[in-house]
Amino acid sequence: MAHLGVGIGWRPEIADAVERLPGLDWVEVVAENICPGHLPASLSRLLERGVRVVPHGVSLGLGGAERPDAGKLAALGERAVALGAPLVTEHIAFVRTSSPALEAGHLLPVPRTRDALDVLCENVRIAQDALPVPLALENIAALFSWPGEELTEARFLTELVERTGVRLLIDVANLHTNRVNRGEDPAAVLDAIPPEALAYVHVAGGVERGGVWHDTHAHPVPPVVLDVLAELRRRFEPAGVLLERDDDFPPEGELEGELAAIRAVLDAGHAAARPAGPRTPSTPSTRHVPRQGPSERARTRLGLQQAALLSALVAGTPVPEGFDRQRIRVQARALAAKRASVVANVAPELPAILGGEEAYRTAFLGYARHRPMTDGYRRDALDFAEHLLIQDLPADPAARRRLTLWWRDRAGARPPRRIVRWARTLVGRAA
Repeated sequence: MAHLGVGIGWRPEIADAVERLPGLDWVEVVAENICPGHLPASLSRLLERGVRVVPHGVSLGLGGAERPDAGKLAALGERAVALGAPLVTEHIAFVRTSSPALEAGHLLPVPRTRDALDVLCENVRIAQDALPVPLALENIAALFSWPGEELTEARFLTELVERTGVRLLIDVANLHTNRVNRGEDPAAVLDAIPPEALAYVHVAGGVERGGVWHDTHAHPVPPVVLDVLAELRRRFEPAGVLLERDDDFPPEGELEGELAAIRAVLDAGHAAARPAGPRTPSTPSTRHVPRQGPSERARTRLGLQQAALLSALVAGTPVPEGFDRQRIRVQARALAAKRASVVANVAPELPAILGGEEAYRTAFLGYARHRPMTDGYRRDALDFAEHLLIQDLPADPAARRRLTLWWRDRAGARPPRRIVRWARTLVGRAA
């Protein structure tokens, strides 16, 4: 694994600040947010300076019951080539179901069962064969546990590495999150990771509310997360460590301070790092253990389980037996709030048309309660506007005309369904 050093997640909101950060070695970019032929000028300048850029995918859903989408794999590989990246990364998670067609808009945990592991391993091998560079997978944060799990997190990750040879992107903030939310010991996970499997490390902030840790990426990195990083550093010398910040961006000086704190932890742990000596059962000679792929019945069982859960989270159906119902309600609220925020980001005109952020969020959360997302956030924004117009909302005629024009301009070449004909009639009358 190439040495990366200390880096930060590149986001458009802090692009200028990132360029000015002293001693920056590399950045990570959300793969789905860039176009290979039209890179943001800031990323191009970083590449010209010799700063490595690693694409980090969020939409493959390798832990889902379906096989990976060939188009999404090709797009991820294209971004790796365009950026000259030494690897690409994704998550051990599921994000959608096909029957019914539902989108979470978020990374959800897979059950740690034999069925789920078999499906994940085959999906990972499909992705590895399709990608032009090595793949690393991140452990995710979770608000809840699946009932009837058969493996610990440590064993699940170890077998995944043994059976596929995939590298791991260890997020120490997620280890802390799962300690609070699921009672999992970060040290047990760190002890199980083969040294050669560690690709790099994420560090991020969060906040605890009502006994639940929320991995927000919008708060400063707390000391407890730096303590987990120190635990990791005592065991490994990671090729790279990256600070993630996705929202509520602080002043540039605070970002510098967080990077300095990360460097201090890494420097302090240098003398105590564990040598990469022989290990069992995960030494290189025992990795890539050939196993029979999952049966179609295993995929079907997993698909039914994930569909029942996702439907409860985004469509208001009953919570499946065995889940902590309070935690599922917390997760459902978090998904709806994130969905509202992302739709407002991709369609910033909507809050303005509807009379401000509060009015927008109230209307959107009412819409989303029983209207799950099925085709991404941009489609969701259009469906939300269509939903309001069908109900003759907003009440103010001028705002309704503005929303109609906004919707019609973006509906594209869709077939002229009833709502399309209605919108054309309304705009014609307004003219």
